[in-house]
Amino acid sequence: METMLPQKQAEEAIVASLNETESEVGGVREEEKELQDHSGFSIKNLLWHGGSVWDAWFSCASNQVAQVLLTLPCSFSQLGMLSGILLQIFYGIMGSWTAYLISVLYMEYRARKEKENVSFKNHVIQWFEVLDGLLGPYWKAVGLAFNCTFLLFGSVIQLIACASNIYYINDHLDKRTWTYIFGACCATSVFIPSFHNYRIWSFLGLGMTTYTAWYLAIAALVHGQAENVTHTGPTKLVLYFTGATNILYTFGGHAVTVEIMHAMWKPQKFKYIYLLATLYVFTLTIPSAAAVYWAFGDELLNHSNAFSLLPKNGFRDTAVILMLIHQVIGMHDTKSICLRALARLPVVIPIWFFAIIFPFFGPINSAVGALLVSFTVYIIPATAHMLTYRKASARQNAAEKPPFFMPSWTAMYVFNAFIVVWVLVVGFGFGGWASMSNFIKQIDNFGLFAKCYQCKGPAPPAMAAAPPPHHHNH
Repeated sequence: METMLPQKQAEEAIVASLNETESEVGGVREEEKELQDHSGFSIKNLLWHGGSVWDAWFSCASNQVAQVLLTLPCSFSQLGMLSGILLQIFYGIMGSWTAYLISVLYMEYRARKEKENVSFKNHVIQWFEVLDGLLGPYWKAVGLAFNCTFLLFGSVIQLIACASNIYYINDHLDKRTWTYIFGACCATSVFIPSFHNYRIWSFLGLGMTTYTAWYLAIAALVHGQAENVTHTGPTKLVLYFTGATNILYTFGGHAVTVEIMHAMWKPQKFKYIYLLATLYVFTLTIPSAAAVYWAFGDELLNHSNAFSLLPKNGFRDTAVILMLIHQVIGMHDTKSICLRALARLPVVIPIWFFAIIFPFFGPINSAVGALLVSFTVYIIPATAHMLTYRKASARQNAAEKPPFFMPSWTAMYVFNAFIVVWVLVVGFGFGGWASMSNFIKQIDNFGLFAKCYQCKGPAPPAMAAAPPPHHHNH
């Protein structure tokens, strides 16, 4: 959420690509333009963040995982191998479904507005506008509040992750000092232009996470099982739900779904892209988490960052550096309207403050997953879809009918209701209880403003570290 996290929202690029296309969905001019754009090879075509299906896929996949990769092995130690794999698949599919719902609501909003002759030629549609247009100002306020808070804490997690990672290359400075340094870099980065107008960043971002995931898997297998390794998870309910909530967070990288769609020449093609991106993400998250858990077992309960257990060598240092670069790109990417200020001082200061006061890489991810991602990514889109199509006339005139595998509107309604109830009870309810209990336990063990969270030395009396999110990384 990934990191999950403040994620790539290439507004200037989107506007630029929109200027070159006709705003009508599926219009003839649009198709002609698309053909022209792909007809000639040029460096600009290669690097510029275009609106093709591939661009959208790269954006979704590179947004979905980042730092959360490093915390998933810890989640597996809390959940056990079987639950860890099954919950990844479960939340991955559920996340893809709600991303699909967001795309349907976007198409509905756009179709209604275009009937009123509204042009989106020079305007980037944001998610909260979709909520406002379909359901009214209260929904807009709720959507905006959750999204902004989610992106704010996503940035906090990224900052904590940067300090946690760099420590494993240079441990002469403690993690808190590294947080000060990265916070200062963030504050000065206000003056650096955003590079994200170029599709090459999505490509590189995905390359970096792919390298790191396979480094984790291969390094764990080469290392082999640690001496006297044990795999006792799951042992405690509080740890089980903490780990489950981190996985819920992992597949919650939709903060920018609407902006990615809007950048496409043919937004109606977006429907299944998020699912295809998630299927690729499974090839990164499942093998790496399973291999590291196999190698280190219960030791991971007190090591929420997988780098901390793997031997220091050039491959590990490369992975650390790539994850840092991925984070820096992520910090520049957040350009949503509410967080256009993200890289500006008034917002950087609280991010810095929270990262220093709660440096719990892992547990903080689960807390954000339970309290924010559960609503932003799962409950709000599913409820909004049910309310938008509650009347027969709305269903009859819907821009998008139910997909081929859903036999009827009733089936969709039932499935959406299941998601709302499940995430409310399991994600927000049990997950909130478990992740906050674990979070408070970290404060009791390490204190606020901890100088070096989970550094070398005797392991603290454990209630395990909760894994970090993601971007999610969105």
